[in-house]
Amino acid sequence: MAAGALRVFVSHLAGMAVFDPNGDHVGRVRDVVVLMGGRRRLPGVLGLVVEVVSRRRVFLPMTRVTGVESGQVITTGVLNIRRFEQRPNEHLVLGELLDRRISLLETGEPVTVLDVGMHRLPARRDWELDRLFVRKARTGGGLRARRGETLTVDWDAVTGFALEEREQGTANLLATFEQLRPADMANVLHHLSEKRRAEVAAALHDDRLADVLEELPDDDQVEILGKLHDERAAVVLEAMDPDDAADLLGELPEDEKDRLLDLMQPQEAAPVRRLLTYEEGTAGSLMTTEPIVLRPDASVAEALARVRNEDLPAPLAAQIYVCRPPEETPTGKYLGVVHFQRMLREPPFELVGGLVDTDLRPLPPSASLPALTSYMAAYNIVSAPVVDEDRHLLGAVTVDDVLDHLLPDDWRESADVGGLPGLAHEEAVNGG
Repeated sequence: MAAGALRVFVSHLAGMAVFDPNGDHVGRVRDVVVLMGGRRRLPGVLGLVVEVVSRRRVFLPMTRVTGVESGQVITTGVLNIRRFEQRPNEHLVLGELLDRRISLLETGEPVTVLDVGMHRLPARRDWELDRLFVRKARTGGGLRARRGETLTVDWDAVTGFALEEREQGTANLLATFEQLRPADMANVLHHLSEKRRAEVAAALHDDRLADVLEELPDDDQVEILGKLHDERAAVVLEAMDPDDAADLLGELPEDEKDRLLDLMQPQEAAPVRRLLTYEEGTAGSLMTTEPIVLRPDASVAEALARVRNEDLPAPLAAQIYVCRPPEETPTGKYLGVVHFQRMLREPPFELVGGLVDTDLRPLPPSASLPALTSYMAAYNIVSAPVVDEDRHLLGAVTVDDVLDHLLPDDWRESADVGGLPGLAHEEAVNGG
């Protein structure tokens, strides 16, 4: 290998940017693939799992890696974008080895794997796993219990990796990926084994799990929800956006759906029940029931304060809806919409009632998906109001929900970006 570190701990590789020789960004490291067993004394590193721009995971052989240095991985520039498929006897270091409980060979003392070190063989491009950073079991009991000692040991000083572990911890895996956006964390979760996926989901905080579930394919959502206790499943559904919770519940058998709805808090379940009454693929079924709603006597300063909420999705922050009380959906009479850019041009004391755009006609909840897409394209908007026949605002349809239903079911795993074949390949090789 031409340049780079002689040894690196795998947790430091997680999320590391991958570049070709020209300095173009290729993707990010998501895991390390190793081969355990066989004639070699130490597990050999076969390559890296790299998530390219299209979120597809591909395999980068270590023979194509020319350097690991300065917080980046350098490749030869040759990248096969075929989707990574794990083979028998191959193991993922981050996904499978972190948090494993093994034993020190000399004493038999149990330890937990916190990190794994790999080193490059001299004058070669081959890498091997050779070190483990582990923690011993807690000492003492009750209030005097102390965290166990941490130490670095050689790979061949431990035993137990060959044994199947029924309940594997998740703390170090989650710490490695804690900074990921929900969509990226969902991609990590999707590529874990079913057993490991359930363990990680069980360990995630309710709000974090809700955010991640919203980004997962339907099958993964149903699988994970089905492995949670009913009470926790109901709490996670409450933390999800009502439209996403309704979509997920719509995939379940009727008896299971009704049981979970009954376990949810009534005020949280009400909008979800309402969304479930609309026909699939209509504005009513796609809308969120929690847009920004203000009375006409609210000021621009108050409106902008609501828009600044960092937890608010960007499409919902693009405009506010002005309605008579009550402000919870279904609202009082819908008066119109005020666009974010218009508010930026007005003094803070101006009332939103005087800024309403009345030319943007609202949609009925029965509006079809083609009608929605035409509407958003015609008016160049990212969020559309949905009202009933009595002019009560029911919710708003955002462009991300429309795209979710326009794209193929497997779009999260597709190599095509924006439906343009070949674009992902070009971006993967040239860094976008």
